[in-house]
Amino acid sequence: MDIKVAFKTISDKVEGALAVQGFKKEKVSQNDGELITLFTSENVAYSVVYFEDKKHFVMRQCTMTDEGPDNDWRTLATWMFDPETDTNKEADSIANDFVENCTAASAVKRLKTTKKKKKKSDDEGSADPLFLSKRFVTYFPELKEEIKQEEDCYYPFRGVTFTRASIVPKLQNYVKTANKKEMEKLCTLLSTQYTNGDADTRSIITIVILNSMPEDKYDAINECLSDELKNAWKHALKFKGKKVKPEKPKKKKKSMVERLQAKQ
Repeated sequence: MDIKVAFKTISDKVEGALAVQGFKKEKVSQNDGELITLFTSENVAYSVVYFEDKKHFVMRQCTMTDEGPDNDWRTLATWMFDPETDTNKEADSIANDFVENCTAASAVKRLKTTKKKKKKSDDEGSADPLFLSKRFVTYFPELKEEIKQEEDCYYPFRGVTFTRASIVPKLQNYVKTANKKEMEKLCTLLSTQYTNGDADTRSIITIVILNSMPEDKYDAINECLSDELKNAWKHALKFKGKKVKPEKPKKKKKSMVERLQAKQ
């Protein structure tokens, strides 16, 4: 099947489903080796892409900004498609799955709850909790798979919940035996991410991570932090032991297998 025909079949069905939700199709430049369509609303963007080298279709979603999509794309579905062997039947199956991904109750709810990203203040960075979490993979390689599982099951990324459950226990053990050089390296990471992080990331670093460290390591940690983070942590310690409003529970994303079983 001609790939351009297959791509149009899939894109047209997605466009029809999204138009009902107020999305419009945007004109986008095509890259070599890729076919792309982009659909935007006020707060959310969807994109359908075919990668010719890998021979697969991808449906992605990201948040809108005042300038357009933030390009922090999250993959919602991936399907293999070989133009030499696949037919209109496979194209229709892909289209139906993509439509389901953008019309399911969870997708509609996401559209209503996602807010357009506002312009950052001059003193606020852009690194988010997911970016922060990935910085710890060099210390704890097993985090790579844990992060992937979190991304696959929940949207948006549960920064506070994931940090508290998967990162904090590892760091607590790490600092217990860390020598001065290792402590300095860790604190440099925290200081850099605090400087570059958005408001959520900064709160995670101070209230979730630093406030959870063993108290007998406070002085050693504080000695290695940047002045900016030292001051922030000093204020964050006032919240230690106090109840802070938790993240709103997020519905676990159903796998493709679960969705197919539900139809049977």
